[in-house]
Amino acid sequence: MDRVPETMTAIAIREPGGPEVLVPVTRPVPRPDAGEVLIKVEAAGVNRPDVFQRQGNYPPPKGVTDIPGLEIAGTVVAIGDDVETVAVGDSVLSLVPGGGYAEYCVAAEETVLPVPSGLSMVEAAAVPETFFTVWSNVFDRGKLKPGERFLVHGGTSGIGTTAIQLAKAFGAFVIATAGSDDKLVACRELGADVAINYRTSDFVSVVKEETEGRGADLILDMVGGSYVERNWQAAAVEGRIVQIAVLQGPSEHVDFRRLMMKRLTHTGSTLRAREIAFKGLIAEALEGNVWPLLADRTVCPVIDSTFALQAAADAHARMESSGHVGKIVLTVG
Repeated sequence: MDRVPETMTAIAIREPGGPEVLVPVTRPVPRPDAGEVLIKVEAAGVNRPDVFQRQGNYPPPKGVTDIPGLEIAGTVVAIGDDVETVAVGDSVLSLVPGGGYAEYCVAAEETVLPVPSGLSMVEAAAVPETFFTVWSNVFDRGKLKPGERFLVHGGTSGIGTTAIQLAKAFGAFVIATAGSDDKLVACRELGADVAINYRTSDFVSVVKEETEGRGADLILDMVGGSYVERNWQAAAVEGRIVQIAVLQGPSEHVDFRRLMMKRLTHTGSTLRAREIAFKGLIAEALEGNVWPLLADRTVCPVIDSTFALQAAADAHARMESSGHVGKIVLTVG
């Protein structure tokens, strides 16, 4: 642990509330346990779960630091016992259960991956949360196949921009929804075959029209609420819907007859509290299937904006404005 300081700057949540409750504090530098590495953070991604945690609606799992931040990129400066695949000095990115908004962060070896060739640290920090989530839910759970019709809501979010690119790269016909004409342009530039303004068009009707009445084979949704029933309407017979968030809240009404008659599968998942071994399997799949696409920039994280670590409150305000396209990233140092 030579050359690693005793204390660091981190961002704490003073109390549940708006962006202004995010404040810089001095905390002890964490020490890696067996199977863990310590990373000097150069950049950290900002995600919706961080906002929910700040608001008091998404507490960290038991035993996890209260410092927010679920994805980081930086340099390994120390390793714990039994670490075999990561060495001090490696440039890495990692999915973490918390602690990313800080100068140093520990990560489980299984969730640490090399920074893909050619990516900046800011781009690398924008990879873990969205790419782990999309791979797990679109390709593992959702079983997207080449040639299928794929609908993703929130096409210009971090999840959306990642899902559009990966689905297109693996041969799907991609439909995305977004809330402005500028965002529709961004979706198309990322590879969406069809982009729908959900404020001015009925996405159910457009999906049916664009798929010659068939509907979407797979839908990735983070809206919930009234979208549950509408997704069932937009889905193809034997279609699959994967729920990864419920930004609109729970659904007040669904007609299960539609689910039954169309033989739909509606599933969902969360990632943060899952076991390290599960996340390690996703990491292996990403390195084998997606890292080559990142290295040649067939797929690339979309960066909306960057903020210094101490300006985390401004980064959260940007996210809550919903004006962003792609990822918001904190820079450290």
